Amino acid sequence: MASDLGDFLRARRAQVTPAQLGLPSYGARRVAGLRREEVARQAEMSVDYYTRLEQGRERHPSPQVLDALGQALQLSEDSRSHLYRLAGLSPRPDWVPLPERVDPALLALLDRWPDTPALVLGRAYDVLAANRLGEALFGASLSSRNLVVALFCDPAARQLYADWPLVAANTVAGLRLAQGAWGEAPRVRAVVDRLLQDSPEFARLWQRNDARGKTLEVKRFRHPEVGPLTLGMQSFDVRAAPGQQLVVYSAESGSASAEGLALLGSVAATAAG
Repeated sequence: MASDLGDFLRARRAQVTPAQLGLPSYGARRVAGLRREEVARQAEMSVDYYTRLEQGRERHPSPQVLDALGQALQLSEDSRSHLYRLAGLSPRPDWVPLPERVDPALLALLDRWPDTPALVLGRAYDVLAANRLGEALFGASLSSRNLVVALFCDPAARQLYADWPLVAANTVAGLRLAQGAWGEAPRVRAVVDRLLQDSPEFARLWQRNDARGKTLEVKRFRHPEVGPLTLGMQSFDVRAAPGQQLVVYSAESGSASAEGLALLGSVAATAAG
């Protein structure tokens, strides 16, 4: 009788300690994180009701209940939105069961940024488009044309990211958020199912039920052609195609990474003829 909502609550409960909520903790605890009764007390609901939520016997909590659980479990804004979607109180956007297409105007925009690596990602983190410098930045690690599959299944991607464990955790959390929003899309289900089967590391992170979107981040690369690069990353929702993201990388002006990015651009231009 398990439910996605119950799985999420159980996983998040395991990641909040009594100390984070200012609660006393006596002796050895048989569970990771909070006990059910502690969550129920913090959310001002009965233990029985909260238990039914976790066990999937109650699947339609009110917005007031979800707000209280969000506070008790210290959920981020992304995780709260994910919680609402799992409870069926936030409508999932429409999806089209056809191959995702990138608007020609967006493709043209990518080509106008020869000095800026840029990608367009689909709902399941498929690389739908990349400009020349974006292709050069990721190189062989884009062979699968899916960033999550590459991250866990391609040795080139594991070598590319200097902070692979952090990137892996953040990427899985982003895919979990996408799964909450686009769970009926076959491509999202296919990527998740493949990785659950092929990667124990992915499966372990997926069980955490972290859900958060991309924000302004700094990523460190070990590029096989130009060496270390430290790049800022920004992600933008593509309003004309819900579920698509435009991801742009940049280096601090005058930095060694800016010089490395310029060199990578020259290498890419030469290779293109």
